[in-house]
Amino acid sequence: MDYQIERTPQARRDLVDLANFIAKDSLDAARRFLDAAEATFEFLASNRTVGQHCEFTGSELTGMRVWPIERFKNHLVFFRPTDAGIQILRVLHGARNIEALFTEHQP
Repeated sequence: MDYQIERTPQARRDLVDLANFIAKDSLDAARRFLDAAEATFEFLASNRTVGQHCEFTGSELTGMRVWPIERFKNHLVFFRPTDAGIQILRVLHGARNIEALFTEHQP
């Protein structure tokens, strides 16, 4: 079965920002990062119940989960399972103040 992978505009911006940051040191690493992110999204779409539940304020964040990007374990995918697949809400480096990002700037 094919599952939908919906990316919010903020998740798309996150991917571009992260890839650009990585590309400053290595264009090949940035390409590997984007490939790993897509592979992780596909894994999550077919395994929607994996990951740790995240509890932040805001009803639109109910049911959000987090999972690391394959081979880039410091980069985290924040997603929500849907009936059709998953919705990627954010892709963030784990060193960021994640709770503040979600409570101040909700997707």
